[in-house]
Amino acid sequence: MVDEPRAAEAGENEALGKQRVRIDIAYDGAAFAGWAKQPGLVTVQGVLEAALEMLFREPTYTTVAGRTDAGVHALHQVIHIDVPVDRWEKIPGHSGRQPAESLPRKLRGALSRQLAQAERELGIPKRLEGMLQKAISIYSAAEMPATFDARFSALGRSYRYLIEDDFLETGSNPLNRHIAWQVDRRLDLELMNRAAGELLGLRDFLSFCKPREGSTTIRDLRTVSFARRSDGLIEATIEADAFCHNMVRTLIASLVMVGEGSKTLDWLRGRIEHPVRDSQVRLAPPRGLALSRITYPHEELYAVQAAQARAVRTLKTEN
Repeated sequence: MVDEPRAAEAGENEALGKQRVRIDIAYDGAAFAGWAKQPGLVTVQGVLEAALEMLFREPTYTTVAGRTDAGVHALHQVIHIDVPVDRWEKIPGHSGRQPAESLPRKLRGALSRQLAQAERELGIPKRLEGMLQKAISIYSAAEMPATFDARFSALGRSYRYLIEDDFLETGSNPLNRHIAWQVDRRLDLELMNRAAGELLGLRDFLSFCKPREGSTTIRDLRTVSFARRSDGLIEATIEADAFCHNMVRTLIASLVMVGEGSKTLDWLRGRIEHPVRDSQVRLAPPRGLALSRITYPHEELYAVQAAQARAVRTLKTEN
């Protein structure tokens, strides 16, 4: 994985004559090897930055609200970029529009060309041509103050996870295999929701994360709930201030094990009360997971929230 360049601090943009821009996007993660650029692989960040470089005629780096793994989707993702003011002001051309109005359409065009090139590099069969080109959507763009940081200014992230349970007995919609985790047994949603309630709050989620060097596994888990939709699929909603690596998929898999009866509620309590990284947990498949919402504070609190998010958290202990 390629390290991302450090995002400019608020004062740096003004000194360098740059405009910070927020871009809201969505993507089908099945088409990509995750968000982050990786040598020799097609990733969302890789093709997006290549398209931005086409537009601005210089390397343009993205800062993302939440990195997603290979196969994980985004119904709503947020990034920011820093663009030289002179290049930013040229984006509308002679259209009479503002740069933020013009960017989404022009970025879609550049992105389509980059994705077509990726299709050729991957050797996608003729009958499937064009599928990758529709895998990323550009919703909107907006000029932002330099205090805005797509990653650190975020107050919280929400994910959706889809599960199809008991599919061997009831039959399955063949399309579900692309968007949902198919579980053999019927799940006890009441038990799963009761178990999920015991995980909420500011806790050390080491038992449910893959730790990264220099990062904490302490997170504020705010919502975990399961509900059966009218089409029979189970929809899980999970929200936290932030998530550590593999946290969502491990939490979902652990709660499914409780719901199918292969693990007990006491086992789950032990995992959260005594954080440890071991082989007892498994990962839910990526295809059922989608980043669904990023929330931000009011503009005057962007910098405050970013400073708090950068601080390494600890849990208070009683003497």
